[in-house]
Amino acid sequence: MAEGGPAATVDILCTPDDQQQFGWHWQLIDLQHQISPAMGRQYFHSIYFREPGGVPFEIAMDPPGFTIDESVESLGTGLMLPPAYEKLRKQIELTLPEIKVPVLA
Repeated sequence: MAEGGPAATVDILCTPDDQQQFGWHWQLIDLQHQISPAMGRQYFHSIYFREPGGVPFEIAMDPPGFTIDESVESLGTGLMLPPAYEKLRKQIELTLPEIKVPVLA
């Protein structure tokens, strides 16, 4: 895992909201973890901490979601970037592989 690869990231899915994330934040502080403040990531909010062995964890929540800047019908049809990355759009687009979206009949 230290070198990356398929087991470098483990995703655990649950659906925390702001209130639940706030609760996790204080539980982790009570357990003596160093924890970040909640960080806005355009499409979701995250808090970060490391467990005692040093493994990093992120608790990210679903809201506000991907429909804050495009409709459900247009999701996945274009590259949407947070405002902070718009100035890098051309560079980012050059590094991405071409994506072919299948047409549903």
